[in-house]
Amino acid sequence: MSVTLTEIKSRKDMKRFLFLPESINASRPGWVPPLYDDDKEVLNSKINPALKYCDTEYRLAWKDGKCVGRVAAIINHKYNEYASDKTCRFGFFDAIDDFEVVKALVNFAEDWGRQRGMKKIVGPMGFTEEDPEGFIYMGFDENPTISCYQNTPIMNEYMDKLGYGKELDWFVYKMDIAKSLTPLYAKMFERYSRSKLFNLKEFKSKREIKPYIKPVFKLMNESFDEIYGYSPLSEGDMEHLAKRFMMMVDPRFIKGVETPEKELIGFMISIPNFSPGLQKARGRLFPFGFMHILNASKTSTQLDSLLGAVKKEYRGRGVDILIGYSQMKTALDAGFKIVDSHHIMEHNESMRAEMERSGSVIYKKFRLYQKTL
Repeated sequence: MSVTLTEIKSRKDMKRFLFLPESINASRPGWVPPLYDDDKEVLNSKINPALKYCDTEYRLAWKDGKCVGRVAAIINHKYNEYASDKTCRFGFFDAIDDFEVVKALVNFAEDWGRQRGMKKIVGPMGFTEEDPEGFIYMGFDENPTISCYQNTPIMNEYMDKLGYGKELDWFVYKMDIAKSLTPLYAKMFERYSRSKLFNLKEFKSKREIKPYIKPVFKLMNESFDEIYGYSPLSEGDMEHLAKRFMMMVDPRFIKGVETPEKELIGFMISIPNFSPGLQKARGRLFPFGFMHILNASKTSTQLDSLLGAVKKEYRGRGVDILIGYSQMKTALDAGFKIVDSHHIMEHNESMRAEMERSGSVIYKKFRLYQKTL
């Protein structure tokens, strides 16, 4: 039978859109559901400020009487204006391994963007750079981390068949914490710790973190202009992201560096990997899912990097050493064994060199695809 696409017209439709990943992937070994409560807020125009500057339209795909795929066609006007671009995106993409289904969904996003004057489409990519982006094409059997696609290998073949090429690759490194904490690294940390130019800031409670939330986002705006798909955060974006991520953070794994004048010039935020807890919770916080997630966080031996930045004029001056070594030492003392670096752009040579100096190895790769419209 042919593939049919339907619009999202009701709360029931949106609920089906939200939970479709489960019906498609639940039987896959090792698949980890998203945190549905988070996705629900991201897709809610009353909560997510990104939907005020993004045009979007959703579709569900049906075949043989079953819902077998979903897609969001997106235009981020703020980013296009910031980057002088005319690009649309396809995101929140899930589909069974069926070329006709994938083709129907992607073609819809292409036509939708073309009708609105867009010159190129990229995907998979969400409303903003903070949403999942890029199909995985190496490391399919590795432990998934939050906000990452878990597509099957054939999805990349489908993109090639549909005429898409590479827009950008992200590499993910695995770091052996004990091996990375070399005597030389420790010596450098001690040296920069004695500097009077800046101070390491560590945290014990979420209450201590709150005064640093806006400085963190301000530093992101100053430092992330090199990050693909990023546009400066508004006050509304900052408030939304703070609420979105505050639940996940563990104060022990937030490190900052500030000047004697209390200006934040660098930070790193990591979280314990709680994928096993998400599996047991089936992606739901309530009624008891949060307990599974909390328990998984307490027993995890993998630390997942989430966000980090160093102000440009302070790069290469020891700020990264203070942040990185203290983060690794805290993790080792807490029983963690490895770190997942999250997405690092392939052309971010300085960051990649830093990871490789520590003995880290690439164990996952993600690809953002593009096509001229």
